Amino acid sequence: MTPLFTIAEIRAIEHAAAQRLPAGALMQRAGQAGANEALDLLPFTIQRARVLVLAGPGNNGGDALEAAAHLGHAGAQVTILHFSPAGTPAAERASALQRARSSPAAFADPAEAIKVASGTEWTLVVDGLFGIGLKRPIDGELGALIGAVNALACPVIALDVPSGLDADTGAVVGGETGTVLRATHTVTFIGDKPGLHTAEGRDHAGIVIVSNLEIERELFPAARAQLNDVALFAHCARRRRHSSHKGSNGSVAVVGGARGMAGAPILASRTALASGAGRVYACFIGEPAAFDPAQPELMCRSAQQYDFNSAVMVLGPGMGTSAGSAELLASALYSHSPAVLDADALNLVAGSETLQAHLAQRGAPCILTPHPLEAARLLGMSAIKVQQDRPAAARALAERLGATVVLKGSGTVVAARDGRIVVNTTGNPALATAGTGDVLSGLCGSLLAQGWPEWEAALAAVWLHGIAADVLVTEGSGPIGITASELIPAIRTAVNRLAAQHGA
Repeated sequence: MTPLFTIAEIRAIEHAAAQRLPAGALMQRAGQAGANEALDLLPFTIQRARVLVLAGPGNNGGDALEAAAHLGHAGAQVTILHFSPAGTPAAERASALQRARSSPAAFADPAEAIKVASGTEWTLVVDGLFGIGLKRPIDGELGALIGAVNALACPVIALDVPSGLDADTGAVVGGETGTVLRATHTVTFIGDKPGLHTAEGRDHAGIVIVSNLEIERELFPAARAQLNDVALFAHCARRRRHSSHKGSNGSVAVVGGARGMAGAPILASRTALASGAGRVYACFIGEPAAFDPAQPELMCRSAQQYDFNSAVMVLGPGMGTSAGSAELLASALYSHSPAVLDADALNLVAGSETLQAHLAQRGAPCILTPHPLEAARLLGMSAIKVQQDRPAAARALAERLGATVVLKGSGTVVAARDGRIVVNTTGNPALATAGTGDVLSGLCGSLLAQGWPEWEAALAAVWLHGIAADVLVTEGSGPIGITASELIPAIRTAVNRLAAQHGA
């Protein structure tokens, strides 16, 4: 399992380690780690490799200078664009600059940076402009340089974090006024960071390699965040026993389907059935369908006449926000059943302080699955603000509403009531289409009905949902044009493989 550390935690580890090591040792180790990964990407005939190294004014630039010296000594044709610090540099950075100047690497005029970057067919670029300490947006000439690098076709290795990316949040530093480098690989130092895996991180960090710089394990605190992993939830998987029956596998009631929105609860219900729930009821706020011709095993009911204490509830798909829907939602939440809230159920809760207070006091398991705009409504802020710090938004919702929160998006964030965070690593742009959220909510409800605890159910659901999309893309079906209903058989396959490989 991969722990994730905040910038503050990384700084504390770095400070503690530096007290035990010779001056500059960590910078030298970082440079060597970056060079090692670069060498893996360079051709066997390294003498033909043209490597551009961007060395910024801070310690990240020192890491880049160390890497440049190693690559130069290894035989690559290294060109360094060095941007000097405004004041007196740290001693270890000054030493790194001296080693780079003493190596075969060549220094180019930073005043000609854009011309240098775009005027050569580079084999590789090493980004050491700015690390985790960046506080202001990158603009002006350095912003233009990053734009020129982003236009190149060669691999780009970022040292610690792609320049311009917030390591805590995955947002672009400075928002719309900032610029961020797009790397194909990131060698991140000391520990992994959440921002490399959510929001803009997945598009800009590329493949993430963690180098702990040989720091002793005892200096690392217990992590409050980590990447999602099968090991976090596999212990809940169960093989089906011969003596089981439909009642053994739980019941799910999907409540939604206002007039004109019947497709959403059908998608959620079909997913719940395909992922293992014993019985699934599609409960319509509007006129219920007689049956689902493609999935006649579903039992279609009137939501107003259903007993919400008899099944795990998936509330919200196609529910609408009418007064009748609000009344029905309140009735459902006053039951004692486990619940999954999605879509319009979340919007209704956002508009009612009474529902929010009741939700926070419910004793039954509860999973919320908002997308950023729904999370913004619940938090009383803009979606842009949510995306600027997705981990913080998910944590705030989990604490405020007393539920496990699944904040959907690139690098879905799952937050527990106690502040734990897990960032999901599966999934791809195929999921950016209508109905995939309904599929996820049905999967969450199905796992709860089968006896999974809410935390593990949420982790498993987002992982299975994402892996289903990944398999479809690997098999050549997407990501463009995949529909939500195509995920359902792929989820069924993934659930069965999980049970076969890990089930008790």
